[in-house]
Amino acid sequence: MKETINSYEDLLVMLDALLREPTNFWDDFYSNREKDIPFFANKPDENLVGYFENVLIGTSGKALELGCGPGRNAIYFAEKGYAVDAVDLSEQSLQWAIERAKEKNLQVNFIQKNIFDLQIEEGSYDVVYDSGCFHHIAPHRRMSYINLVQKALKPGGYFAITCFVQGGELGGADITDWEVYRLRSLQGGLGFTEDRLRTIFKDFEEIEIRKMKEVDPTNELFGISALWSALFRK
Repeated sequence: MKETINSYEDLLVMLDALLREPTNFWDDFYSNREKDIPFFANKPDENLVGYFENVLIGTSGKALELGCGPGRNAIYFAEKGYAVDAVDLSEQSLQWAIERAKEKNLQVNFIQKNIFDLQIEEGSYDVVYDSGCFHHIAPHRRMSYINLVQKALKPGGYFAITCFVQGGELGGADITDWEVYRLRSLQGGLGFTEDRLRTIFKDFEEIEIRKMKEVDPTNELFGISALWSALFRK
């Protein structure tokens, strides 16, 4: 890391270094596929399925998933006829995702990369989807995240997100942005309120912000009420 800050990017990199190194953490996290982690289940988010039933009816196009993990939602997009680019830092998670896609004979372009290193042509995607990535984004990267989504989407394109409810059972640290740097930690993932999400994504048209529906684990959908689900349009 540079010891002299000569640019805004240098500042971002310096602040990144205050927090944990993410690649090794997530590779270790996904190395044991037998762990009792709710979203390890190979089924799509209930809200995503609902979007296809109520908003994206009969559509197809191109989707970008940020922080795709083992690929369960990226695979659902592909099943719906979308061309899918799915990005994650972890080689372990993407290997699992590739295996799952092959089992269903589906084509997904899985990309191992930090989302902030993506080279995206402006207006490339009809949908940008994020299930559980945003709450691991540090405050100093938030504007970069919003700019990435804005650049990726076509005019009128949709952006959907699921993230921790503040103080929820899965996580959702109830700390301020300032405290992230005092503690040098996201405390496992930041929690949000409905109003805070509305403020952060104020430059998008809000379609819906609600808690995920609680879905029985035996169901073919994933849903836990400790997560927000939100849908916006560019």
